[in-house]
Amino acid sequence: MKGILIVDHGSRKREANDMLRCMSNLLQTMAGPEVVVRHAHMELSDPDVAHGFADCVGGGATDVIVFPYMLSPGRHSTADIPRMVAEAARAFPHVTFSVTPAFGVHEKLAELILDRAGIEAVIPVDGAEGDRCWDPECSEKLCGDACRAKTARQTAPPGGKS
Repeated sequence: MKGILIVDHGSRKREANDMLRCMSNLLQTMAGPEVVVRHAHMELSDPDVAHGFADCVGGGATDVIVFPYMLSPGRHSTADIPRMVAEAARAFPHVTFSVTPAFGVHEKLAELILDRAGIEAVIPVDGAEGDRCWDPECSEKLCGDACRAKTARQTAPPGGKS
């Protein structure tokens, strides 16, 4: 069974920590009962990563996908969270796990920003158009592992047609 563990930094502010629990509940509803969804905080609040991982396994997950609930591919999402997850996973050698990139640049986030600002998108971006590099120099480097253009290029079928 698949499990998703969303991990944020954690906060001294209760409302910030409660928000991650709400997102976990939303994800669980959207994913359905065949997926185990849990949440964890790197520090400052419970559950920590080890407990969140164990909660996924306790819920029946045999493959845990960890999502750093962070915007950018910074140190926490690229080094700290993968390290914490690997440490937690040692207690469960029969469970596989992976850590996804952070949010990065994504048209759904842009839509959300426009929505919160009360502005309608003039040019909607969807499908393959969202997989392009949004760096003005098209470096495919600025977003690190969260770069959709790089991922799309690496997973494109031979000949570039899908």
